[in-house]
Amino acid sequence: MRALAYALIHEENGVYGISFPDFPGAVSGGGSAEEVITKGQQALALHVEGMVEDGEALPLLRELSELRVDPEFVEWSKDAVLALVPVDLPSKPVRINISIDEGLLDRIDRAAKARGETRSGYLASAAKVRLAG
Repeated sequence: MRALAYALIHEENGVYGISFPDFPGAVSGGGSAEEVITKGQQALALHVEGMVEDGEALPLLRELSELRVDPEFVEWSKDAVLALVPVDLPSKPVRINISIDEGLLDRIDRAAKARGETRSGYLASAAKVRLAG
């Protein structure tokens, strides 16, 4: 499910940093606002993926009105630019039926086993890499 997460962008001496109030620990930096947003989106995606893999509960994304009454947010947002960054949040798994070459399936199964992954997990990870470009 695609959602939008609020981000705070700070600049100091030409260096930009981005953080996400609803995802503490998801941070990144860059040399321009555009670069830091791109890197921030990637950092947030990896952060969410790590939370899911670790079995952590994902936070509920807060509305701006909720953030504005959070004293921590108020402090951190001083001199910051507020941005909305798209993030893909996992939804419930869906069972699918696909056709695939038998030899390729065997190679996928061996590779997944070698990495300690399930076939589904391996294929999903491969698809994410391909979709990311």
